[in-house]
Amino acid sequence: MYVAILVLTMFVLPALSVGLALVLGSEAGWATLLGQWFVFWAVGVRLMLAGLRQWLQPEFTAREIFRFTGNEAQQVIQELGFANISMATLGLIAVAAPGFVLPAAVAGTVFYGAAGIRHIPTPDKTRNETTAMATDLWAAAVLAVVVLTHI
Repeated sequence: MYVAILVLTMFVLPALSVGLALVLGSEAGWATLLGQWFVFWAVGVRLMLAGLRQWLQPEFTAREIFRFTGNEAQQVIQELGFANISMATLGLIAVAAPGFVLPAAVAGTVFYGAAGIRHIPTPDKTRNETTAMATDLWAAAVLAVVVLTHI
């Protein structure tokens, strides 16, 4: 389920949303549509789902991403969840309020870039760790393009 959510929110749903907007006759340019829809799905939806899971089920992130075996990190993971929920709120609002696209894209670029880079040196990555790293770096790259085209 984890990998499916990442593939949907990072590739499939943003592409479908941009395509649908174009089919429906949107006069917005590709950069505007990419910004609006990638920010919505990758920052808004993905980080909201991650944040809610980290808040409500911190043991998943502890066990499946960081390979912790005890409960000592659960409070920190829940606080990470609150940060993700905060960034996600910007991304969700951006779909209806274009002025939120750039701030959400900046926050997402920094977060995903740092998280992706942080995963790189981890030895013997699990499938979930590798997927998280790859999609974090992908999100950072796309969001950096969004930032550069919106400033």
